[in-house]
Amino acid sequence: MSIIENALKKAGKQGLVLDDDQVLPKGSASSPAIVINSEELALAESVNGQFSERQVNLDWKGLAEKGYIDNNDAKSQLAEEFRVIKRPLVNNVQGGDGNGISRPNLILICSSLPSEGKTFISINLALSLANERDKKVLLIDADVEKPSIAKELGVQSPLGLIEYLEDDRITFSDILLKTDLPNLSLITAGKRHKYSTELLSSQRMYLFAEEISRRYKDRIVIFDSPPLLVATQAQILAELVGQVVLVIAAEITPQSVVNEAVSKLSNCDVVMTLLNKTRREIDIYGHNYSYGKYGQQ
Repeated sequence: MSIIENALKKAGKQGLVLDDDQVLPKGSASSPAIVINSEELALAESVNGQFSERQVNLDWKGLAEKGYIDNNDAKSQLAEEFRVIKRPLVNNVQGGDGNGISRPNLILICSSLPSEGKTFISINLALSLANERDKKVLLIDADVEKPSIAKELGVQSPLGLIEYLEDDRITFSDILLKTDLPNLSLITAGKRHKYSTELLSSQRMYLFAEEISRRYKDRIVIFDSPPLLVATQAQILAELVGQVVLVIAAEITPQSVVNEAVSKLSNCDVVMTLLNKTRREIDIYGHNYSYGKYGQQ
């Protein structure tokens, strides 16, 4: 029996299926078992390892004009700087659970306040990571209150993360978009929803994060989240990931604000800071980074 037939048969009988080795979190027996099972992931990426036909073309010209990494200029200063930025993140992913980080391949990009450049960082980091030879990248717009990933990349999708969390009938393959950049896929935020916080803190979201982390160890998932101090969703998302990158606008964001944001991430395994929008060259210490050229936003 084919993968598709198996999936349809199980869906018809149960609606949703847990893998044999899947264990629901404690206290969730009364909650619906909503996960991405192996068959569903296989449907999103066909039996030959190729992605489904839901492919979108990125607006490369528009991205370059906005100051993002230029796909035709692999040696630009910005490209080189993101090679530095991504390396400790990739090293943590490659270390796996042995380095004491839970779900190291799930990375949250956030900021304390709006307009610090977190989406700019999320997109550039995804573009840079997608050029790793042995890594697949999934960029998820989890800023459901003010989504911008789709607009910045010049793509459209009728379904996104919110639709998936709201409707049990919508599958992972329904919201997954393959791009014309090899190894990069997208999930858009979806529609605005008055209970978006509750959806992001739901059992379905927890199992979604657990499954995409556990099932494919070679996939790095980047969540672009709302700012920490203006929406509760970011703190909820931070509890689902293994690594957090806190974007800080240089000479703009007060230290007290940064300290407050960091305090909300106290339970996270790894928190790195990235100094953004600086106009001068500075030294790099530890896990703090900056870059000199910044796209116009």
